[in-house]
Amino acid sequence: MASHEIDLSTAVWRRSSYSNGTGGECVEVAHGLAGLVPVRDSKLTAGPTLVFPATAWAPFIAAVAKDEPTT
Repeated sequence: MASHEIDLSTAVWRRSSYSNGTGGECVEVAHGLAGLVPVRDSKLTAGPTLVFPATAWAPFIAAVAKDEPTT
């Protein structure tokens, strides 16, 4: 494992409430990793994962909930 890789083997994934069973908008978010928020496509669990700092994730979710533009 390269030094820049994050071990997600113990991550606990939770599917977004906006995901549905017909293959649309399937996002999973992991918790339990201090200071990090991993996000992946629930249809491609072995595929790539985006990892965000928790300090950036909270304002992003707040803006989405308010339907504000995000930058």
